[in-house]
Amino acid sequence: MIINLASLFVDDQAKALRFYTEVLGFVKKHDIPMGEHSWLTVVSPEHPDGVELVLEPAAHPAVGPFRAALVEDGIPFTSFAVDDVRKEHERMRALGVVFTQEPTDMGPVTVATFDDTCGNLIQLAQHH
Repeated sequence: MIINLASLFVDDQAKALRFYTEVLGFVKKHDIPMGEHSWLTVVSPEHPDGVELVLEPAAHPAVGPFRAALVEDGIPFTSFAVDDVRKEHERMRALGVVFTQEPTDMGPVTVATFDDTCGNLIQLAQHH
């Protein structure tokens, strides 16, 4: 058994696609119209056949309160692995990304948390 999809709720799929591709560097895998929204996924360019991140519309009534509680408490919804958190932090800040947690060493991992502009906090993690 392998993980092939992970979902992330977003306020606006077009805005999310721009952020996740143009800022984070993911690549669009699927964009299939499904009525008002699309089946929209992105993948890592290093693993184009790996796990797909579904940029899921945040339309369900339970999503708003759930995401608001996570953001209010500073809890990232998911985590992305990077080779160098500090280098990625500098690159992303230069593109205007807002970080809610600066790079922080936590023993075997260095982490930083940013606002994805789509309603989520996301963590970057570098394992040592």
